[in-house]
Order: sequence, then structure tokens, then C-alpha cells
Amino acid sequence: MESKQVLLRGPTRAQGGPGHGRQAMWNKRFSRARRGVKVLVLCSLPAFLLFQLLMVVLIMESPIQPDLLRLSDPPVMGGCYQPNLELRAAQRLFEDQIAGPESIVNIGDALYTGTADGEILKLVGNRSYVVARLGRPPCGSREAEPVCGRPLGIRVGLNQTLFVADAYLGLFEIDPTTAVVSRLVVGGQLVAGRKLTFINDLDVSRDGRTVYFTSSSSRWQRRDYLQLIMEAPADGRVLQYDMDSREVTVVMDNLRFPNGIQLLPDQKSLLVAETTMARIHRVHVSGLQQGQVDVFAENLPGFPDNIRPSSGGGYWVALSTVRPNPGFSLMDFLAPRPWLKKLAFKLFSQEVLMNMAPDYGLVVELDENGICLCSLHDPQGLLVAHVSQAHEHDGYLYLGSFRAPFISRLQLSKA
Repeated sequence: MESKQVLLRGPTRAQGGPGHGRQAMWNKRFSRARRGVKVLVLCSLPAFLLFQLLMVVLIMESPIQPDLLRLSDPPVMGGCYQPNLELRAAQRLFEDQIAGPESIVNIGDALYTGTADGEILKLVGNRSYVVARLGRPPCGSREAEPVCGRPLGIRVGLNQTLFVADAYLGLFEIDPTTAVVSRLVVGGQLVAGRKLTFINDLDVSRDGRTVYFTSSSSRWQRRDYLQLIMEAPADGRVLQYDMDSREVTVVMDNLRFPNGIQLLPDQKSLLVAETTMARIHRVHVSGLQQGQVDVFAENLPGFPDNIRPSSGGGYWVALSTVRPNPGFSLMDFLAPRPWLKKLAFKLFSQEVLMNMAPDYGLVVELDENGICLCSLHDPQGLLVAHVSQAHEHDGYLYLGSFRAPFISRLQLSKA
């Protein structure tokens, strides 16, 4: 029996012997090593993916080749530029009925504007009428914009006709009564060796014989205006069209995003907003100083768009994007960092970058010497933001915006 018991217990003692302990130890070590490998892989994977993303970003070609710019520090928003809530008293007109009314004029009590869907509208009371369509449908998308057209600057001429600058299609004269449309200048044509790629604003001489206009870039179209601002090429121009000879000539060259334009009362000089540089030039177009250029206003608290006369003898300047100080101005931060601009356009779409600009409404009135008289604000852009033009008529200031689905109207006696 004892022998039998020993035989029965033998295997049991063998399973708990030294060999089994060593096996268990190796199993534990293997398990720990396997867990360590998992942790290492899990920790390394994000770094590996980030490295791969970085390599892709570095290899990708940026759509822009920006210049290095040095802007002055934005002016402190105090004194004449002190923030207020004046624009909060404005009233929205035709809300959600019109798209992106960039520029506004009036003939009598009727307002006229161009919209993002390529139409020239007449606005009377609470009703709107289509006066003309410069391009052809479909409209409403980035891809269709060059064919649909994008009316920007609009003026009233000597004979109560409308002069319109379309970013893609050219300069037009429109009879608002008969709706007859005449094209004066074809967009995209070569002038002095460079294309009219982005026609922007215009003004017409008092005698009706000359149309001055801006070509914001020969490289970038309007739909790529953010690339134009970021790249900041000095390829913008001021040009003139002679109504008699039908010739287009260059008045001023090498501007960084020339935008709004306004003839002075003497008709011998005009103001030109250089948006990227946050300043306004005075260009002498006739007389003894013809060809000379001087700075009318510089280091503005925002990037200037259209310029229009005020009833006080000065000028309303719409600042489409603010340069807050105190605060952070993305455009000023990026100006001396071209590598960061390139990176931004590799990582983000134009729409995302556009939304980084603060919603802010700002219009300033400058006197005949470029000195600030007053400023009107909506600091959070709750009612008015990204103003592209301020047009004064009959005691009201009508505000257009290329991004808004409405026109704003401010009663100046209450501002």
C-alpha cells in the first residue's frame, strides 16, 4: 500500500517542483514584456502618426509664396478710435433677401447694389428689383463665381447711369431705366503685360470722361482674396479707362491689394486704400503734381475697404477687419512670419482661416487731411460686422458687407 501511495503522490509532488516554478516565472516575464510592448506601441503610435503628418505637411507645396512684411504696431484703440456701440443702433434692411451687398449708391431715394449671385438690384422701400445680371447662372458657389460674376464697386455717372466693377467680368455701364448693359472693359485682359484678374472698385470723373479703377491682383482672383492678403504680392494697380478713346492705362503700380478708390473734389487726385498695408494713398492724376503719390492715412486700426465722401467734407472708410490693440491681430502676427503663413494654408482651408478673423464692425470718418474725426463700432459684430462700404444719404449711413445677407442703416443724428 505504501508503495502504491507513493506512486499516486509522486506526480502531484512533481507538478509543484522546481520545473513548474521556473515555467511560471517565465510566463510572468513574458506577460509583462508583452504588456510593455503594447504600451510602447500605443505610446509610439501617436508620435509616429504625428511624424508622418509633419513629413506630409513639409513635403506639401503651399498655395502661397508670401512676402515678409513689417507693419507698424496697430494704433491703440483710444481717443478717436475708442470703441463704442454706435453701430448697434443700426437697422438691418432686406435681411436674408440679398447676398453680400459690397457697395451701395443711390439715385433719388432708390438704392442700388451688386450681390454675390451676380445681380444688380434696385431697392425701393421694402421691395427689391433685378436691374441686370452681368454673368450667367448657375451662381452661389466658389466654382461658379467667375462665370456668374461678382459685382463689387458701384457708382452713379454723369447721366444717372450706373458704373459697376465686376471682379471677373470687367467694367460695365448700366442704364437703370432701360436695363441696357454696356461692357467698357473686359475682365482678364492684358494691360501693360499683366492681366486684370481681380477688378475691385471704381470712380467716375465729374465730366464723365474717365473711369478710375483698382485691379487688386494679377495673380489671385476675388474668390482667393485671403490668399492675396496672406501672400501680399505687390502686383496691384490703379488704372484709368478713357471713355472717348476706350483705352486703359496704368496710373499706379506695385500695390499690395489696392481696394477702395475715391476722387477728391478737385478731380486732380484720388484716394486708394492699400488693404494689406492698412493705409490709404493719395495719387495725383493731373495738374503740376501728376504722378506723385503721398500717404493720406497710415497705420489704420483695421484693413481698409471702400472709401466714400461724407457730408462734412471728409471720407467714410470701411474697415472690413479690425486690428485690435489691446488685443491680438492675427494678420499683424503673421505678417513678418511667411513660413507660418505657408503652414497655415497647408493645414487649414480658406473658410477656416476666414472664421479666425474677429467679428467686428468698424467705420471711421477722416477729414480732408486724413485725420480721424470719429469712429463707429460694433465690438462683437452682433449687429454689424465686416463692413465693406459706408454710403451716406439723406441723414443715414448705409453699410454694405461682402459677407452679410443684408444692408445696415444708421441714422447719423443718433450716432
